[in-house]
Amino acid sequence: MDKRPQQGDTFPLTIDGYASDGSGVGRLEGMVVFVPGALRGEVCQVQLTHVGRSALWGRVKTILTPSPARIPPDCPYDAQCGGCRFRHMDYAEELQAKRARVEDALCRIGGASVRVEAVLGAGRPARYRNKAQFPAAPGPKIGFYREHSHQVVDVADCLLQSPAAARLRAAVKDWMRRYRVSAYDERTRKGLVRHVYVRTSRSGAALCCVLVNGKTLPREQELTAALRCAEPGLTGVVLGVNETHSNVILGTDYRTLWGEDFLYDTLCGFTFKLSVPSFYQVNPDQAEVLYDRVLELADLTGEQTVLDLYCGIGTISLVLARRAKLVYGAEVVRPAIEDAVENARRNGVGNARFLCADAGEAALRLEAEGVRPDVICVDPPRKGLAPAVVDTIVRMAPRRVVYVSCDPGTLARDIARFREQGWSVRRALAVDMFPRTAHVETAVLLLPDAGPQGDGGEPYAGEPPCPAVR
Repeated sequence: MDKRPQQGDTFPLTIDGYASDGSGVGRLEGMVVFVPGALRGEVCQVQLTHVGRSALWGRVKTILTPSPARIPPDCPYDAQCGGCRFRHMDYAEELQAKRARVEDALCRIGGASVRVEAVLGAGRPARYRNKAQFPAAPGPKIGFYREHSHQVVDVADCLLQSPAAARLRAAVKDWMRRYRVSAYDERTRKGLVRHVYVRTSRSGAALCCVLVNGKTLPREQELTAALRCAEPGLTGVVLGVNETHSNVILGTDYRTLWGEDFLYDTLCGFTFKLSVPSFYQVNPDQAEVLYDRVLELADLTGEQTVLDLYCGIGTISLVLARRAKLVYGAEVVRPAIEDAVENARRNGVGNARFLCADAGEAALRLEAEGVRPDVICVDPPRKGLAPAVVDTIVRMAPRRVVYVSCDPGTLARDIARFREQGWSVRRALAVDMFPRTAHVETAVLLLPDAGPQGDGGEPYAGEPPCPAVR
């Protein structure tokens, strides 16, 4: 092109990789072009939709040379819902895209020259989610947000969710229509029903929570009756109060309308009690794959003391306790810690201790008490670790750190902070916890370098060169 690209320009483009959100990536006159829906290896006629200073965005007008990995999307909401990003490609290509994403982040942001082991794919890439959070909007509409918006797409069924979630969603919608119960409107901040939350277990039990902009609902008995009729496996109906004007989904107060306000689920041979706000992996099959790899990276022999930061309800803590001398779990959410204590008691685990504190405070408290963990495991939220937490972990001088992350970008940022203090990534692997979406779970092993920081842990011959990311 003789001039700088302009919005509306159309041109052929070769796609040579993927962005972190799953968009295809090509290059035009030295500028990166992001093209949603395009596949690696394809040549597409692309029309520019946005022109930035150093990057361009476009849409596919025509696929000139299709990829053999391209498949017809199997979801009728694929072009509307912003949830799934990979329904237009086969699963093998999706796993390659996720591996490239992790490797790119670790190398480019983290400065770690380490190859990512093959992404461990799901044996069941559909109907794997045990938790659904459906936003509601006037209409009523109950479904998911359109991409890059808060417009609710009315989704009758999601191929990632359980059939129970679809049935309970439909029952709430029918109840709203029948009794003219309003949905919350983000613009006016009026209306009642904000979200329909469904949690399911492997045994087929279901728990439904309706999040509302208020403390009561009209026709609560009728709502309970409708939900019980719709789902035979229902064990409880909960009303959640959320009167904040924000994007926060869960409420501050809960009231049981019928049955129990929790359910039980099994994971890695343990039984866990799950309430509405409990953090729990949404894909239990892949969670067991992930935790097996965490155990492998931790390399426990029964003699080590382990610190599990961001322990939630204690899932990883209990798994680690099987091979550790003693495990300390720390979590800032008090109900989660209460659940963790109860989960340890219920499963007969006597070598796990739990404290309610944020990660940095917990590490400092244990350090002050003279606790020197041999292994520290962290599984933080998407925002990653605060710099002070990294500093405290390094100061505690464990022999190894196992870092589990749902965001390769923040993981890589934190790895760079560890590297500045004499630590290196020695292994990295990924587990596809979220098939058909752009998300991926990563686990890395960090060891102190030989020298003043420690003995370097296990013998190591040097990191391989950073791979070319495709």
